[in-house]
Amino acid sequence: MTQLFRSLIFVPGNNPRFLEKAKQIEADIVCFDLEDSVPDKEKKQARKLIKTALKSRSEYHSSIFVRTNSPLSGKIPDDLKEIVQKGINGIVIPKVNNVKELKKIEKNLQSLEKTKKLKSIQIIPSIESAEGVVNTYLIASCTKRVSAVVFGVFDLLNDLGIDYTKDPEGAKYSRAKIPVDAKAAGVASIDAIWQDLKDVKGLEKDCKAGKSLGYTGKSLIHPDQISITHKIFYPTKSEIEWAEKVYKSYLKSVKTGKGATTIDGKMIDEVHFKQAETIIKITKN
Repeated sequence: MTQLFRSLIFVPGNNPRFLEKAKQIEADIVCFDLEDSVPDKEKKQARKLIKTALKSRSEYHSSIFVRTNSPLSGKIPDDLKEIVQKGINGIVIPKVNNVKELKKIEKNLQSLEKTKKLKSIQIIPSIESAEGVVNTYLIASCTKRVSAVVFGVFDLLNDLGIDYTKDPEGAKYSRAKIPVDAKAAGVASIDAIWQDLKDVKGLEKDCKAGKSLGYTGKSLIHPDQISITHKIFYPTKSEIEWAEKVYKSYLKSVKTGKGATTIDGKMIDEVHFKQAETIIKITKN
């Protein structure tokens, strides 16, 4: 465990004002978007804006991910060429259908990381099709880079030929299956967005429904949705126990001049300590 996945908020990558305002957002993950919110004619400029924003990485409170375009779009190589640099924590890949697509992207990532001398970048595949739902476990478990999966309800419904409603019957099987597959693969699962910004009670109800299915967090489209989402997706008992153990062990190790230590056979370093500290602060508020 290296971070929380309670909230992942999408920020349009073609909007300099939104990219700047994202520095103050308190979501667990801020995801600069190159896909749905960016028209084709603006994607090249959006890549440049995101590249510039990543140079100010220290000014952002959250983990920083970038949502690329889809595997079928053919745009991912151009996306990665610009955004893979120091400061990025991971990428969200929309509309992942199978392992073959993901492995191709990972190979590209490895090459860029080697050239730019970067640490391994996380991948969060977004499941948005019938094929993707069927293959969720295989996708989630195909590489250690995958830290979570996202449920994309709108494109799934389109793939199934079903009109969107706030509680679509046709998406219930998929919504329930994804967190099960993610858990089996040992990764987090992030529920689909709640589109109606005015329906706050609906958002809260939807968060509770997602948590009851096993989701660890939710995708968001507006900062006003963060507080409710964090309230519902409060750290679990096991996460709190993990944080307390890591926090105490790491501080003890630092005092002896060792720094990194091990807990239950797993290495614990400063990254884990900071995450543990974050969880503990949450529980104290």
